[in-house]
Amino acid sequence: MASRSEASEKNASAETTIQYAAPAIDWETRGYWEGAGRGELVLQRCGDCGVVQHRPRGVCATCLSNSIEHFVASGLGHVHTFSIVRQNQMPGFREAVPYVIAYIELDEGPQILSNVVGCDPESVEIGMRVKADFVRTGDELGVPRFVPA
Repeated sequence: MASRSEASEKNASAETTIQYAAPAIDWETRGYWEGAGRGELVLQRCGDCGVVQHRPRGVCATCLSNSIEHFVASGLGHVHTFSIVRQNQMPGFREAVPYVIAYIELDEGPQILSNVVGCDPESVEIGMRVKADFVRTGDELGVPRFVPA
């Protein structure tokens, strides 16, 4: 079994080896993925009830209004819950173990499922402040992930 420092060194190099595939986009999600490609976390706000939502949709998930506006969020939040992945045979991720997958509760309200990178996986904890970081996937798209704030 690898020591904690060996695991940390492996994770530090793994951050560059995760191969994020270009996301599948449609008319509802295009603004989100293109925003990530620009280094922006784009969320939706309902013009009628004011609820901020994520995942992108064509209507408000709360009141079903189609008065949806996109805006650039702060990208700040905290770890709501997480897991350290120690085994994954999926190409593009198997070389990256151990890595953290977490639900991030954004300061604007919604939660987003993503990776926490830029730190030892063992140092991640519930409530930890994080900020968005982005990986370009080509064709002006990107994928958000989070680093300690």
